[in-house]
Amino acid sequence: MKRYFRFAGAGATATLLAAIVASPAHSAAPADLLQQWRVEAGAVPFSAARGRQLFESRVIDWSCATCHTSDPRAGGRHTVTRKPIEPLAPSANPARFTDEAKVAKWMRRNCKDVLQRECTPLEKGDVLTWLLTLKSGGQP
Repeated sequence: MKRYFRFAGAGATATLLAAIVASPAHSAAPADLLQQWRVEAGAVPFSAARGRQLFESRVIDWSCATCHTSDPRAGGRHTVTRKPIEPLAPSANPARFTDEAKVAKWMRRNCKDVLQRECTPLEKGDVLTWLLTLKSGGQP
């Protein structure tokens, strides 16, 4: 049996297509991620100071800064693969923390590498809160 679909016209199809393209399923903004982690973390407020401390803390041989550099506004390099890493701070790389699926993947992977466990929502929120305080240029 053949099935036919009837559309209201080219204008409706174009509008539907534009809506699908304009709103990817995993699109986010740093503020959206912070809100999500805030709900998951409970009542404890995020801390830029704790975020910076976590970013710079060495566990065994690694810290976040090992690959991302001590200034997340600069590009880094993976210590094993030597692949370049784009700046982590949103002020230097506006594309950072805008794809929820990528953020989840890399947070999970990097936290396991550095901390030997996944980061808690509070830790993720602390690090992103600190990264959002970093403006272009100046000291981290």
